[in-house]
Amino acid sequence: MRLWPLAILDQLPRQQLLGQHRECCALRGKGWGRKHATVDYIFQHPYFYLFAYHKRVLDEMIRRGYSFAIEWGCSDYRGQKLGDEHSAFTSWDYKTIEYLKRFEQVYTEHDETYLNECISNLAKKGITINKDKALKRMCVA
Repeated sequence: MRLWPLAILDQLPRQQLLGQHRECCALRGKGWGRKHATVDYIFQHPYFYLFAYHKRVLDEMIRRGYSFAIEWGCSDYRGQKLGDEHSAFTSWDYKTIEYLKRFEQVYTEHDETYLNECISNLAKKGITINKDKALKRMCVA
């Protein structure tokens, strides 16, 4: 399980982007709070950070013409098994989420060191990411 830096979403191949969507769905559902070395840092942030991140993944999927269950676009939705959870945990001010969507990183852990780690991980799979393009996007915030 890994959350790719937002700055490389537009460069990810179909399989990795759709995999990212599945990871977000799992984490938003019963995976929230479950220990996993690669993504434990997300549990140190409010749940809505994950929702804001997932919205960026969904936006990229829409841009590419991919489909997904529309319920995932709602902050209250936590998957088929958990359904909607209308609580302070999941319900957030959309102005805050729109604010977060303006930045190329939701998580501060997604820094240049993490970017290098992710690019290396993808390179081992034969996937080339333009690091300079990603770095430029990261500096936009």
